[in-house]
Amino acid sequence: MVEALRDAIIAGKLEDGERLIEDKIARELKTSRGPVREALKQLEHEGFVVSYPYRGAVVLGVSDEEVHQVLIPVRLTLEKYSIPKAVERMDDADFAELAKEVWMMSEAGRTNDLQKSVDADIRFHELLLERSGQPHAAQVWRSIAPRIRAYFFRYGRSNLKRIADEHRELLEALQTRDPDVIAAALEKHIAVGTPAPA
Repeated sequence: MVEALRDAIIAGKLEDGERLIEDKIARELKTSRGPVREALKQLEHEGFVVSYPYRGAVVLGVSDEEVHQVLIPVRLTLEKYSIPKAVERMDDADFAELAKEVWMMSEAGRTNDLQKSVDADIRFHELLLERSGQPHAAQVWRSIAPRIRAYFFRYGRSNLKRIADEHRELLEALQTRDPDVIAAALEKHIAVGTPAPA
């Protein structure tokens, strides 16, 4: 259910601003309204739809302008502030956790699994923000993560292997624990690692 609706949004079959009417979707997918409602909640969490009182759910697009003018600058500020603080607090188990997410991205690249790649990418950055000891920064990150996720899905990623390689390079920079090396790596990673629309 969620996959079918997400795929329809990503493929543009459901367009930005289009109302998602539970009854209509339930009939088309031959199900009841309950699963549709749950699917729409999940998609809202992922940043694909937004719900309005008395109007229901509407497809929510992510523009290239929003990504480059809002999401990238906010994300870069958050991560350049928080991640050096996280690295000071991290131990071998934390770095192993990051390495596991990089491995998940590698597997996603091997099997061309966009969902797995996006999930591992988002989790990699969430782990760092969680370890930073900066709850407000982590809260802001969680508020923009669904929009970043939606953008990654909407425009896809043509080379999932490259995504894993970029995160491996970032992980190596983090392991130096050198603030200047980390800042430069983050600058490169966030600006270069964000896909441009096709």
